[in-house]
Order: sequence, then structure tokens, then C-alpha cells
Amino acid sequence: MTNLSQVVSIDPAVCTGCRRCSEVCPVDAISGSDGEPQKIDTSKCVICGQCVLVCSAFVSPFDDAAENLPTMRVQRGLDKNDPAPLFAAHFRNDTGRVAEFLSDPSKNTMVQCAPAVRTSIAEEYGLAPGTLTPGQLAASLRRLGFDAVYDTIFAADVTIMEESSELLERIESVGPLPMFTSCCPGWVRYMETAWPDLTDHLSSCKSPQQMAGALFKTYGAEIAGIGAESIASVAVMPCTAKKHEAARPEMNSSGEQDVDAVLTVTELAAMLKAKGIKLAEMPEEEFDVPMGLYSGAGVIFGATGGVMEAALRTAIAVTTGKEVSESGVEFIPAGEGIRRATVEVAGTKIRAVIVSGLANAAVLLDDVRAGKADFDFMEVMCCPGGCVAGGGQPKLLPGIDLAEVIAKRRGGLHRHDRELPVRASHKNESVAALYEKFLGAPLGHRSHELLHTHYCIDGGGD
Repeated sequence: MTNLSQVVSIDPAVCTGCRRCSEVCPVDAISGSDGEPQKIDTSKCVICGQCVLVCSAFVSPFDDAAENLPTMRVQRGLDKNDPAPLFAAHFRNDTGRVAEFLSDPSKNTMVQCAPAVRTSIAEEYGLAPGTLTPGQLAASLRRLGFDAVYDTIFAADVTIMEESSELLERIESVGPLPMFTSCCPGWVRYMETAWPDLTDHLSSCKSPQQMAGALFKTYGAEIAGIGAESIASVAVMPCTAKKHEAARPEMNSSGEQDVDAVLTVTELAAMLKAKGIKLAEMPEEEFDVPMGLYSGAGVIFGATGGVMEAALRTAIAVTTGKEVSESGVEFIPAGEGIRRATVEVAGTKIRAVIVSGLANAAVLLDDVRAGKADFDFMEVMCCPGGCVAGGGQPKLLPGIDLAEVIAKRRGGLHRHDRELPVRASHKNESVAALYEKFLGAPLGHRSHELLHTHYCIDGGGD
């Protein structure tokens, strides 16, 4: 199992002890006195990377400590001649490993991109937050050398097929309720480490990243006419916790590690720039079929509330026969970072809750533990605002309004949803074909083997 300290770390040689990182940590995993290097308690850390986003302690080529820069870069897996500054709080760099895959002629490289990537990577090229670049992103990945350029949003649609079916099954069989979403690896790890007695409330669905990885090395391998061992599966994510999730030992449904490497938005941008690929100047190209076609419901997974909205669209349509492009459900604020709504599905009232920011979930979990929960379905996103605010997103300059940037990124995803001709996961023809040709039915035998998982009391790491 991967060591958490290898995913998110604080370098004591650079840390000034400003404690900004501790202020944003949702689980109080960072400790240290003012003016002294901070330390991460890896038994509590959920690898969300919020500390990385806010860290302002860095060493540049112009600092007195610059003579140590080449060694520090090599230790982090970077080019020793890279001119960029090094920050104290940082995550493991996986660009070297991906470059090796791309240069290996024996590997068929398949890449997936999370929805939040297309609304933030343009910031690395000086464009405004929320600028949508799906077509340029697909083109850039092809220029980088990937053999197949797929989209995590396809797998998000598959997730909804499984998760909405699971919710309806739990409601019919009375439990265990409430059901919690399981797309966010930071949230899942928090449940495993801090609330292990409640993990049976988590949906058994893997995250879209892991569903895509399992499908790449089975369905994708079948399409390509090769074995799973010949595929290098790469994910581009806005989230640092995805690096840890991909390395969990149970994530090998294909018989191989389903996702071999995870790049953050900033890592992908660095690889593109090193190759002279100017994303903003790329032509708009489509993602590859069949695992590159997606609905608007899958797009909004990248924003808090998106998973819930997507699930409700399909649940309402499947149970009533009435097709919907929007659920029409209005969520009302009910506390810090919490919104609630009640929706009727097939004559049954489902009480739904959306939680933005991990620190806001405890009060609801207390009610679940005490048997007093007054809701049936809960979505939790570790980072305030959702994946658009993940720890692998572009670092903002001092003085930039973070809330405004997150709002613009969210707005970009919702705009993309409204512009698409298909806005519900079950209406994605490519997903329907996947079930018809390969998976069978949602919650069926093959779906269970490839797309569902179990949870660990120790959080899947040390």
C-alpha cells in the first residue's frame, strides 16, 4: 500500500511555519508551532491537497537556499534544471512515470480526464477561470502521444447507472440507509479512518476514475484486441487524493492495477509546456469513442451537488418513465455547507442532503451514528465547491478571490451541461451499448466485479 507521506508532504527545509496549511486542513491533520516546520499526521490525513493550494512558503532560484534546489528537485522527481519555485507543501510528482509509459512502444496508453480539468487547465495558459477547453484538451493529449483519449465523464455516467440503481434497491430493501456517495476519495478515506462503523452506508460504487480504469483494461482491451497487461492507464484529475485511490490494492478488477498513474492539472500542464504544446492554440477535437461520449449529468460531477443532481435525473426518469434534463429539485441551505431537499421518486419521498466541505459532514454523521438521521441519500465532497477546488488544481496568485474562481469553474461545468444534447446518464447511447455488449444490467454480476468495491477500516494506507 502506498505511503501517504509520499503523496502529500510538507518539506521542513522550506516550511516557514506560517500555519496557513493547518487553517484549511479539514481534519486537523497538520500540527506545529508558529514559525516552525509543520508536520502531517498521516493517520488522519485525507490527502485532499488543500495545504498545497494555500502554501506560500517557497524557495526560488533567487533565494539564498538556491544551491539546494537541484537536489530538492530530484528528490521530488523533477528535472533538476526546472526554473519553477518549490513550495513547502507539495504532492508526489508522477510526470516521469507517465513519460516512461508514453515512450514505451510495448504499451498502449489510454488516458481519461475528469470534468473539472476542462474548466481549469486554461488558467495555466493565462485564460480566465471557467474557460472550457474540452476539444483543445483532447487535441493536446493526442499531441502528447496518448494512443486513446477517453473521458472520465463517460465513467461518471456509468457511475450514475450503478449508483441510482443501488439507491433504489436500498430503499426497496430498507437499508442500509442513508446511502452516502462514494466518488470522492478524500471523503471515503475520512469515513474509513474517523467513522469506520458507518462505512456500510457508503455506496459500493467505485469512483468514476476507478470505473474508467477497470473498463479501459477490460472493455477497452477487448476493443483494442490486446491484453490488460499491455495497457498503461493514466488519469488526469483535479485531486491529489486520486493518486492514493489508484494505488489501493482492491483497485485491480482487471487483474492489473486499473489506473497506473494519476496526473494533476498542474502536472499535465507542465508536461504540455515541456513539449511546446500550447493548449489554447490547439484545434478542437473530439474524445475517442466509445468511452469518450458523455452526458451533461456526468459533466456536473465536478461541482458540489452534481452527483446528486445526476442521480436524481436518472432515478426520476427510470421510475416514472418521464424523461428529464434537469431534476427540478431545489436544495435549500440548512447549515454551513449543507443543503437539503425532498423529492418524490415512484411514489416514495427521498430526503436528500448535499455537503460541501468535509468539515461540515460531522454533524450529520453524528445523527447517523445515533440513529436519528432524517435523510436517505447524502452527497459529500471533501473540497469546498467540489472537485473544481481540488488540491491538484492551478495554484492561485496572492490576492485572487478563491471563492470567485471556484464559482467560475463551477459555472463553466453547468454551462457545458446546458449546452449538451444529452443531459441524463441513462440517455448516453455509448453507455447503453456498454451494458448491452459487455456489462449486462446495472448491479449485475460483471458490473459488481468491475465497478463496485469494499472499504477498509484503516483507510487503505498508513
